Amino acid sequence: MNDLTTYADIIAAARTLNGHSVPTPLINNKLLDDLIGAQVLIKCENLQMTGSFKFRGAFNKISHLVNNNANKLFVAWSSGNHAQAVAAASAMSDAKASIVMPRDAPQIKIEGTKYFGAKIIFYDRNTEVREDIGTQLASETGAQIVPPYDDEYVIAGQGTVGLEAAAQMLALDVSPDIALVPCGGGGLIAGCAIALRQHFPNIIIHPVEPKGFDDTGRSLTLGKRVSNSPGESSLCDSLLAPTPGAVTFKINSQLLGSGKVVSDEDIQFALMFAMKQLKMVTEPGGVAGLADLLCNKEAYKGKKVLVILSGGNVDPAILEQAINS
Repeated sequence: MNDLTTYADIIAAARTLNGHSVPTPLINNKLLDDLIGAQVLIKCENLQMTGSFKFRGAFNKISHLVNNNANKLFVAWSSGNHAQAVAAASAMSDAKASIVMPRDAPQIKIEGTKYFGAKIIFYDRNTEVREDIGTQLASETGAQIVPPYDDEYVIAGQGTVGLEAAAQMLALDVSPDIALVPCGGGGLIAGCAIALRQHFPNIIIHPVEPKGFDDTGRSLTLGKRVSNSPGESSLCDSLLAPTPGAVTFKINSQLLGSGKVVSDEDIQFALMFAMKQLKMVTEPGGVAGLADLLCNKEAYKGKKVLVILSGGNVDPAILEQAINS
C-alpha cells in the first residue's frame, strides 16, 4: 500500500471486512427532512460492531499485520472507541491487545474494552502523553502499534463507511450535495472523502468538530496543521485530538470543504433529537454532523445531505442529561 490511501485500498478493505463488520443502514426520516427542508440520509455507524466506525479500521489494520506474520501482540491508545475496536479485532484474530486509555474515559467504553479481554493502562490526559506510553510499551513487549487514525490501513477501513453509503445512495438514485462527518484525528473523514468523491465528484464534505477542538477546520483555512489551545473541554470525548493527523491532513487538505463547529449545547440537542425522533442511541462525538444540520438549517435547505452518525457508546448519565435538557 502507498503512503496515501487510495480508492483501490478501500475496495480491498471492504473485502477484508466482509463477514466481520456490519453493513450499517442508511436511513431517512420525514420529520427531519421537513424540519430542515432538505433530503437527509443518515449512515448509522452507531450500529457497527463495538458501537462505532472504529471497528472497520482496526480490523483492517490487524488483519494486514496478522497476514504478514506479525506477532499477535497489539498496542493502541484511545479514549474508548478505538480501544474497543482494537480489543475486539484482536480477540477475533486470536491475538492480545494492550490499550492506553485516559482515566476519565466513559465507563461504558472502559467496560467494552475489558469485555474483549484487552489489558488497560490508564493515563492522565492532562499530564501524560498517551503516544509516549504506548510507544514505550510496544518497545518493551514487541507489540505492534495500531494507530487510531494516522495509518493507511486504518484510513482504508474507515473509508468503507463512505463506500457503503455511496452504494446505498446510488441504489436510491440519490446524488448528495453535502456530507457532514464528525472529525477528530481525521481518519473517518479522509477515508469517506476518498470513497464519496470517487462516486460523487461534486460533493462538498465538511468536517464537524467541537468548539475548542476545531483543529482540522482551522488547518484547512490556514493550509497547514495547527493545534488546539490547551485547557478546553467538550462532551465529545471521541473528537478531542489535539492536532490533525499528518497522514490524514495530506488527504483532507485536498478533498474537504470548510470546517463546521458545534457547541456542547448543540450536541445535547442532537443527542435528544436522535433518541426521541430517530430512535437512535448515539454518543456526543457521533452526532456532531447531525448537530450542525439541526442548528444551521438554512445552510442545508433544498440540499441532499449525507450525515454520518459515527458512534453510539454514550455514558448513560450524559444521555439522560441531554434528553431532559
